[in-house]
Amino acid sequence: MYAFIHGVILALGLIIPLGVQNIFVFNQGASQPHLRLALPSVITAFVCDTLLIVLAVLGVSLIVLQFAWLKLTLFVVGFVFLMTMGFMTWKSKSSSNQQQQGAFSIKKQIYFSASVSLLNPHAIIDTIGVIGTNSLNYIGHHKWLFSIGCILVSLLWFFGLAIAGSYVKKMDKNGTWMNLVNKISALVIWSVGFYILWQVILMVKETSIMVS
Repeated sequence: MYAFIHGVILALGLIIPLGVQNIFVFNQGASQPHLRLALPSVITAFVCDTLLIVLAVLGVSLIVLQFAWLKLTLFVVGFVFLMTMGFMTWKSKSSSNQQQQGAFSIKKQIYFSASVSLLNPHAIIDTIGVIGTNSLNYIGHHKWLFSIGCILVSLLWFFGLAIAGSYVKKMDKNGTWMNLVNKISALVIWSVGFYILWQVILMVKETSIMVS
């Protein structure tokens, strides 16, 4: 049970901070007319997180990111995507007669949820660096109990976010809270994007020094 509890606590520490993925799932819970219609974004986020956790535990993702050009490409794509997502979030409006403007179709929910999960280099590096590294403490079934603990937290967390979004929508009849949430969310997304840009600049400098 120690391995399982370790996975739960570790995953909670990584997933609780406000991030792009959390913001998107919460906003879909608040935007959809019925909670069940936000399930595609919840399930997609969970599946993507599970994939990243499994790859991190197996060590596959760590090997892949040893290629500097691949890591740089991932960071650049992530920066552009986060800047775009931040702009869309900042411009979105919520009111009693506009609450469904941010409600995405099933196909669009899957696309955007997968994008914010897999095109956020900061989240990927955290998963690989923290979960992948900590999994090295275990072998055999203990390693999989550790992984299951991480995955279970992801499942419950995303469902909880969607439920919280739906609850806020019911309480926020004129959209005042959601407008504020959108502005704060956009600032968080942009801050993550600029952090990634800084990482790109450092990587380019390191590459230039190595070449010279």
